[in-house]
Amino acid sequence: MDENAIARVVIDCAFKIHTALGPGFLESVYEACIEYELNRRQLLVQKQVPMTVKYADAVLGIGYRIDLLIERKVVVEVKCAEHTHPLHRAQLLSYLKLGRFKLGLLLNFNTIHMRHGIKRVVSGL
Repeated sequence: MDENAIARVVIDCAFKIHTALGPGFLESVYEACIEYELNRRQLLVQKQVPMTVKYADAVLGIGYRIDLLIERKVVVEVKCAEHTHPLHRAQLLSYLKLGRFKLGLLLNFNTIHMRHGIKRVVSGL
């Protein structure tokens, strides 16, 4: 399955979850629901994937964690914020760069309509 097909499945799951729960829950709740839905659809889901930073000749394990990595291809960052901030996008871009991934989704569940909470981010590998 390519990145775009995976993203479509993730977005479909996000709509389903948001319709059932609405806004107002913690990020961890939405993250667990996405994991559940994607596992039901037989996709590989890795949670809280640690990321290292390579600087000069050092590899620094400094605490970055990807919320969800789907099929080892698509990075998903889950937010429950009043508004997504440019720093959220920058964080996702950093994860794409560090992991050499092409596609990421920033999902903000704290919206009235889920369509307003979806940001697709493509890295410039």
